[in-house]
Amino acid sequence: MQVYLVGGAVRDHLLGHPYHEKDYVVVGATPEQLLAQGFQPVGKDFPVFLHPETKDEYALARTERKSGHGYHGFEFHTDPSVTLEEDLIRRDLTINAMAMDSDGNVYDPYGGQQDLCNKVLRHVSNAFVEDPLRVLRIARFAARYHALGFVVAPETLLLMQELAESGELHALTPERVWKETSRALMEARADVYFETLRACGALKVLFPELDALFGIPQRPEYHPEIDSGVHTMMSLQQACRANYSLDVRFAVLLHDLGKALTPADELPRHIMHEERGIRPVTEVCERLRVPTNTKQLALAVCKEHLKCHQALSLKPGTLWRLLQRLDVLRRPERVEAFVQACECDSRGRLGLEDRDYPQASYILEAIQVVRSIKAQDLPADVQGPDIGEMLIERRIKAIEQLKARHLAATA
Repeated sequence: MQVYLVGGAVRDHLLGHPYHEKDYVVVGATPEQLLAQGFQPVGKDFPVFLHPETKDEYALARTERKSGHGYHGFEFHTDPSVTLEEDLIRRDLTINAMAMDSDGNVYDPYGGQQDLCNKVLRHVSNAFVEDPLRVLRIARFAARYHALGFVVAPETLLLMQELAESGELHALTPERVWKETSRALMEARADVYFETLRACGALKVLFPELDALFGIPQRPEYHPEIDSGVHTMMSLQQACRANYSLDVRFAVLLHDLGKALTPADELPRHIMHEERGIRPVTEVCERLRVPTNTKQLALAVCKEHLKCHQALSLKPGTLWRLLQRLDVLRRPERVEAFVQACECDSRGRLGLEDRDYPQASYILEAIQVVRSIKAQDLPADVQGPDIGEMLIERRIKAIEQLKARHLAATA
């Protein structure tokens, strides 16, 4: 029995990156041998076991053969005769197809170390096209390692394009698409994930609403970058740069979907694009089965982002009603996330990446002001429906005073 550390842990060890998950492959063993050593079986499709102490995953060396559609359509074979090389060749990228023994010796039959040095994301074999999930994984790796200069090998991009054109991507479940996408959104350059999908034709298959934004012009006085798709990617870069949450990043990604639905005779203006965006944002969220809170923020940003930009010119009563719609009294954190997404939209423009956004501090202060006014602070003789009316009056008055202070400070 031989045990090797494999996959991402070896890759990140060689890159000098920290890693937490450790996966092992066991060569020359049977399930019975691992069970006798106290390993716990967890694999459904093939034998995978948890170490009795570390809980790391140990998988028996295996080969696989395509037997159906999608990433589930495989037959796996495990046997003590399966070699390390046979196990590694079924992996997606050469940089993920390396192994390390307990003495630190690296086994690299497919040139992973050379590709690490050359900063290339390259497939191991033509069996790459048998698993459509690999299109998303390679796009995610491109986003993760973009800062190090990694690029997708041209021949691998061609195979990704072949998968995108084959119809195999439709076999991916919503849960898997969302899992890979949500992980990619949390990378430092999440925009590279979507640009890579677009480069191979997968974006128009999996995210047609987003793909449709590219090539749609905007007014250059507001958007020097002009292209709506480019603006979306630049806005997403801002969310990554600020290290905002997944919900904020996803909301930024979808905030302008309505611009793809602007009638051609209205371009480059986008009147009512907020309202037009509600349907495609809803469709994307439902198709991917995103969490409820994630969907709610995405819809709020789509509907209301222009009002956030206009906050300092809104009447105090109008701003109060916006805060109400965002559920400021029960979910102030949602309003804060909303403001963060709108700030990314404002700064996701060519040459304006570091522009001031005073609306943010104004609205964040307004959150605190309206939440500080409570029913117990009202006069004792105010009862019944009058309580609600007086609370609204006082909150609007407080916003009015706050607005005056902000305008005076910027005068």
